This record gives sequence, C-alpha cells and structure tokens, in this order.
Amino acid sequence: MSTENPWWRGGVIYQIYPRSYADANQDGVGDLRGITEKLDYVASLNVDAIWLSPFFKSPMKDFGYDVSDYRDVDPTFGTLDDFKALLEKAHRLGIKIIIDQVISHTSNEHAWFQESRQSATNPKADWYIWQDAKPDGTPPNNWMSIFGGTAWEWDSQRKQYFMHNFLREQPDLNLHNPEVQDAVLGEMRFWLELGVDGFRLDTANFYMHDPEFRDNPPRDMSNFDAGVGGTADNPYFFQEHVYDKDHPDNFAFLARIRALLDEFGITTTVGEVGSDDPSMAAQYTQGNDKLHMAYSFDFLNDTVGAAHIRKTIRQMENMIGDGWPCWALSNHDFARVVSRWKGYGGDARQRALLFNLLLMTLRGSVSLYQGEELGLEQPILEFDELVDPYDIMMFPHHVGRDGCRTPMVWESAADNGGFSAVKPWLPVRDHHAELAVDAQIAPDSVLNLTRSMIHWRKHLPALVQGDIQVVERDDEVVEFTRTHNGQTLWVALNMGQSAVSIQPPAGAQIIREAFLSKDTESLAPLTGTVWSL
Repeated sequence: MSTENPWWRGGVIYQIYPRSYADANQDGVGDLRGITEKLDYVASLNVDAIWLSPFFKSPMKDFGYDVSDYRDVDPTFGTLDDFKALLEKAHRLGIKIIIDQVISHTSNEHAWFQESRQSATNPKADWYIWQDAKPDGTPPNNWMSIFGGTAWEWDSQRKQYFMHNFLREQPDLNLHNPEVQDAVLGEMRFWLELGVDGFRLDTANFYMHDPEFRDNPPRDMSNFDAGVGGTADNPYFFQEHVYDKDHPDNFAFLARIRALLDEFGITTTVGEVGSDDPSMAAQYTQGNDKLHMAYSFDFLNDTVGAAHIRKTIRQMENMIGDGWPCWALSNHDFARVVSRWKGYGGDARQRALLFNLLLMTLRGSVSLYQGEELGLEQPILEFDELVDPYDIMMFPHHVGRDGCRTPMVWESAADNGGFSAVKPWLPVRDHHAELAVDAQIAPDSVLNLTRSMIHWRKHLPALVQGDIQVVERDDEVVEFTRTHNGQTLWVALNMGQSAVSIQPPAGAQIIREAFLSKDTESLAPLTGTVWSL
C-alpha cells in the first residue's frame, strides 16, 4: 500500500500467543523459533502483520504480562537472537511485526520496583504509586483490582501501600512522573531500533490515575450491564471507574509515544482501551497525536443478535471521527467467538465462516486471533487443568482465558495436535485436533475460505479504505454498503436461524466467491453475500 494509506489502515493483523503457537524445543511451551518455523503458514493466510503477545523476561505470574526486563527475551521463549531471526524472516515474507508493550505496570521482580521499594527517598522512590495507609491501617481508597480485592498491597519494607490494577505481583508504574515516561519510551525505542513495526499497548487507558486518589463511586447494580469481561460476581465491576483510569493526562503521554513512533516512519500503535465510557476508545485514536488505532472491545462480549451488531457499527462510526478502529471477535483474554456467540445457532463451521466474513467486511483494521482461521471452539477445562490466576479465581462462573489459550493444532493425527511431542502447558482437546491445519485441505474448509476472505479483502479498496453505511432493518440481517473512489459493495449477513429474502440494489453484480451465498433472492441462515454496485 502507498503512504497515503499505510499498511496498518485497513490491514489484517494476526495475533499469536507465543506460549501456544508452536513448540520448537519440545518442552511443552511455544517459543519464538516455533513461530519462525510457521511463518510460511502465516504468510499463506495473506495477513499484513503479526501481533505477538509478550515474550519478555518475566516470572510468568500473568504469563508474560508481568515484565521483569523489557529488553530481554524470557528463556521460555528463546533468546534475543531468536527474535531477530523471526523479525528478519517475517520481513522477508512481507509480514510486519507488532509486539505487545505492557507499560502500565511491571513485575514486582523488575529492578525498578526492587529499588523503589527500598525507601521513600531513593532515586526511584516515585517510580511506582505509593501511598500511606489510612490512620486505621486500611488502604488509601476504595480502588479495586480486576483480579479481585483491593488494588493496594502493603509493603512491609517501605511501610506503604503500592497500587496494582491487576495481580499484586504487577505494581503500577507512576507515569505521571516524567522520569518514568522517559524510561518507558527508552524501552520502546530499543525495539523500534531493532526493526519492529509497531506496538500493541496493553491496558492503554490505565496509564494515569487521579492524583488526589478519590474514591470511585458505586455502580448502580440494579441495572447492571456486565459489558466486556464484566461479571456481577467480580467486585471490580461494582464501581464506576472514574478515578483509577482514563485520566486526561493519559493523552499527553500518548502524544509522546506517537512522536517516538513517527521518528521511525510507517509504524503503528493499537491500544487496548477497556473503559466504562463507550466513547473512550474512539477518543484515544482521534487526531495525529494519539494512538493510530483503538482496539475495540465491542464484539468481545456475550451479546448476540443483528441489532447489537448494527448498533455497535453505528456507534463506532458516530464516535470515531478522524480516528481508526481495530476490530476483533476473539483474543487471548476472552472465550472463542464460535462458542461465545453460540446463541446465533447453526453449527460451529457455519458460525466461524459468517463471523470471519463479518470481520473482513467491517470498516477499520482487523485483528484475527490464532485458531479463528480454523474455526476452533472454546474447550471446556477442568479446575485441575487451569493455570490462569483469573480463571482460577472466577471458577466455575467465568472461565475463558485458559480455554482460548490452548495450543494451536497443526497435525490431526499427532500427539497434542502436533503442537508438541510432550505434554503441553494446557491440554489439546480431540475436537481441536480434528480441525488441525493438515486436516483442512479441502477448498471449502474454514481455513481455506478464510484465506480467500483475507485475500479478497486486500484487493477490494472499498473494504480496506471505504466508508460504511448501515441499513436499518427489523430482522436478523446485518446490511451495509462500503464505498471508496467509485467502488461500492453491498454486504448482507443473515445472523438469524431462518432464511430471509434479500433485494440487492439495482444493477448489482454478485461477487462469486465460494464462501458467500450465491442465492440472488434469499439468504439461508448464517450465510452472507457481497455484491458489487
């Protein structure tokens, strides 16, 4: 693509969770060499970029999202040379590399925190968020951790509380401190100078907090809408998160990140923005001094129905302005969409194809999670198989992260789906192995049809760059047009369980691709069609 429409704008990004992709050294855990060995497969998907979840040095309390050294590769995944080899081969194949940056917090084993906790007067004393106890010894305020309980942990060495939005082993950095900002930007510069093409910014709206540490107000639970990842049995969601995230100072720091990225040409940032305010994700990507893209959570909830999809698209278009969304239906934190949206009916294959077609026709960039191209369902894990601290805490009511992180399946007849010759860190279920890459050679397999969808999207400018106009309907069809430079496409997706009559615009010609309905008068349940006007 030209610089007028950089590669990331409308591109397809394939998310790889390194622990679960390919195990080159046969120790049961995926690694960077394994990913490098599978890059020809990734290239065959026609994607523009890979997003790699964290592979940095870490005690793995949160499986890499607790970083103890931002510039080193954890031995679990290999070495820095292994990453350089991965980067070189990916670029040779025309694939960009986006890496996770977890800069709202570190591991408590990071050298910065170890120094900070020594005293209230050491050079890094203000690099984390420290507060005195209340006179009765209780935490400074009512802020809660997403992983349960208070967001404050008492440190007997410093004799103060430190803040953690997640695990107590993940203390929050004080990004109000310019020295901390400088240090974090230095860590990011290291990877840019190595040649990475951008960053996925973990919990990008958690960077700043209220300096007055005011209590969050309670949420009206009588009209509770759990939203994305929210459950009424997690006390974190009992509050309106007014003061512990989405602070206005966030935007000034994002401007510094954007300025750094701009030094390196056509690079990109995509921010994870999970907010109580549905307009916040759009705000984080407006203008040329914030994020390039905001990672949308709108389709990561459990809500099903064409009305929900139409409403979500309209809301994004009404809010986004000159910003740019990045859509996803699944990732490493949520149950796989084929199962999470089971309420649409039909079989898993039908749902997988329809959901991938929806993703590939939306306005914005696309994040496709590993295994979605195979149509993998969410496996059910027993309690003694769980390793994720959040799943363990919420069992059995909100289990999902371990299930969506089970290993990628490559060979249907091999042990553990061909992921590893030894017992993997999470189990591989038989129904996953049956959908392995080598079993999906038929032209109409979910894998091959998804490949075709991505290739087809890349060669239709109206899908990569075009506007979107949603058609109001009162049935289970999601209908919209995509338009760019004289090319107009008409998209109709039947999300319902009954056939629906369709009326393509006058003069429209059906695009005859194998994964689309070819019926010119009706749409069968869970099928879609695209016409060129």
